[in-house]
Amino acid sequence: MSMEEIYENAITDPARQGTRIFRRAYDGAVIALTYAEILLNKALKIYGAKQEIAYPDTAYHLPVITCLSGEAVTTLGELVPILNRMRNQLHAERNFSNARLWGEAVLYAAEIIEIIHYLEGDEPKVEPWTGFLGDPVLRKHGIKMVDWTIPGVAVIMGRAADSQAAKKIVDNLMGKGFMIFLCDEIIEQLLEENVKIGLDYITFPLGNFTQIIHAVNYAFRAGLAFGGIPPGLREEHRDYQRRRVRAFVLSLGELDDVKLAASMGAIFMGFPVLTDQKLGEDMTIPDWYISEPDYEKIVPLALEIRGIKLTDIEIPIPVNFGPAFEGETIRKGDTYVEFGGGKTTGFELVRMVSAEEVEDGKVEVIGPEIDSVPEGTRLPLGIMIDIFGRKMQKDFEGVLERRIHYFANYGEGIWHVAQRDYMWVRISKDARAKGLLLRHLGELLLAKFKQEFPAIVDRVQVTIYTEQAEVEKNMAAARERYRARDDRMRTLTDESVEDFYSCLLCQSFAPNHVCIVTPERVGLCGAVSWLDAKAAFEITPTGPNQPIPKGPALDDIRGMWQSCNDYLRTASNNTLEEVNLYTLMDKPMTSCGCFEAIMAIVPEVNGLMITTREHGGMTPSGMTFSTLAGTCGGGLQTPGFMGIGRSYIVSKKFIPADGGIARIVWMPKELKDFLHDDFVQRSVQEGLGEDFIDKIADETVGTAIEEILPFLEESGHPCFDLEPLF
Repeated sequence: MSMEEIYENAITDPARQGTRIFRRAYDGAVIALTYAEILLNKALKIYGAKQEIAYPDTAYHLPVITCLSGEAVTTLGELVPILNRMRNQLHAERNFSNARLWGEAVLYAAEIIEIIHYLEGDEPKVEPWTGFLGDPVLRKHGIKMVDWTIPGVAVIMGRAADSQAAKKIVDNLMGKGFMIFLCDEIIEQLLEENVKIGLDYITFPLGNFTQIIHAVNYAFRAGLAFGGIPPGLREEHRDYQRRRVRAFVLSLGELDDVKLAASMGAIFMGFPVLTDQKLGEDMTIPDWYISEPDYEKIVPLALEIRGIKLTDIEIPIPVNFGPAFEGETIRKGDTYVEFGGGKTTGFELVRMVSAEEVEDGKVEVIGPEIDSVPEGTRLPLGIMIDIFGRKMQKDFEGVLERRIHYFANYGEGIWHVAQRDYMWVRISKDARAKGLLLRHLGELLLAKFKQEFPAIVDRVQVTIYTEQAEVEKNMAAARERYRARDDRMRTLTDESVEDFYSCLLCQSFAPNHVCIVTPERVGLCGAVSWLDAKAAFEITPTGPNQPIPKGPALDDIRGMWQSCNDYLRTASNNTLEEVNLYTLMDKPMTSCGCFEAIMAIVPEVNGLMITTREHGGMTPSGMTFSTLAGTCGGGLQTPGFMGIGRSYIVSKKFIPADGGIARIVWMPKELKDFLHDDFVQRSVQEGLGEDFIDKIADETVGTAIEEILPFLEESGHPCFDLEPLF
């Protein structure tokens, strides 16, 4: 069934097609276009037709217009024929088909109004108001919106009956994990109630009424970036919005004609609109524009109409939770208690156990609970999660263990970074004031493991240790498990397996990036090994990790396989043709932005340097880590520059086509210390000697070519005897 047929079949009784709402929506569209015309004419007189216009931080020009018409607008004068075209689209006959066209025209009008506001500097400048959301925000959260990691999108405009009602609606949606866009007076209502809104909470307070267009242009960019739909394919973009962006609009408070016309714009995109105002049949459109004055029912009805079905598990904790809180930062001054992070002993471990070894649903804290310690305390922490599942496998332990990071961050007022025995946790003063305990963190982890992995998780038990002796004892056991996993990984080689695996997790940051993970080449983030990717595929067959049957190699030295090229072409949205896995210099693997380290050539000494995220200083390339990241990140193939995981440096498949580790002339001292034992072992295997690591310069020698060159010559570094890089 076509999109038009779906729309038309939604209203079966012509007598109930809301004749009054169509009249008012038409009038509202005329008002919106007239206002846009007034602002545009005024701007043309002041700035001229050649005045450049653009939103900040986007490659998509004016996204609504780019998406629907294919026009890449860059100057004020180009808006004139577009606005005239939209005026001609206002056919006066009152029916549902025309109402959607009026709505489309209002979307254009709002985009024109807002770009003029940006030209005049009249846009939100004070947090938490966001205004236009740039492409970095889209890359961070957009993929979760269209792959339904985030279950849906709520756009709320207007004013709720009171601030407490506004808080209740938003808390409800945040707890369900929704992305939320806010416009108009509801923002002030939520601020009155101290609701956490802003970029960190995927709850975006856009601004005043016309700035609701920034929710629209965000959604349309998702179709361009993640749907791979070219600009100008209007019906394909509408279809993508209806199918992939599970959005609805809550229009609260008094209605006016322009708001009704804007609602038709949402319906044009496939998004139903619900209002809290009591309406007669002549003001409703069944399944599309609906009245629900009861605030207890309005969200459940919106989910029902939009077809969003949630699998809820009751989690008895005193704070809100959901993906909305993943980006929350808890600074030192806001911290009630913290654990790990090098300041205290800490570890986390997921163990596969037998049915008899786990008491399903049990959460136990062994040691001091945080209600018994004063503010500012630092405690040791061990998180032990025992899982029994009939389909559970040992190889799944590490995959599930990394989910601790995500699930812990779902809790409002809980901050978690790193993993294994490097983990670091903070709990905020505000969360503690609401009654949060470590036991509640355990309840959250237990519930989310059951909810997210029902196919392999049957029983879960969580034990949290804060007693130093218990933490140390169990951490020793945890390290044995870590070591066993790592040793198993070392027994695998690229030649010994039949499949490599893709990882597309970072396409939310870099839409065309494709990571290919092999036994001897870890993912760029350092967190996804071949075993992890294999296990992730078995757990979630439709997820971001997919098998790539290896087949015969086209080039054993550079590491090229036809199967990898074929996968790369499709997964990179047809932007890349070929990839070599074992070289830096010729069609290297793309880099996203999550890499642990960056390699860059140093042509003056016929070698390469490696820097890390932890090293904030200058490097012999003349660039810092952040500058290098901007050079090779974003899903680009950049010969001579490449992001990598730290452990790849000591792999036997570390750029063999370019000379391997013998090419390395500079690394930060911290990285040399981190890799030391494994690096020395690899150096001996390569015939470079135990002292090769000492021939590599670091920041104690210098960060400029003229500083490291004499050191490399005096130490007898082999880079000068290697084949030229070019």
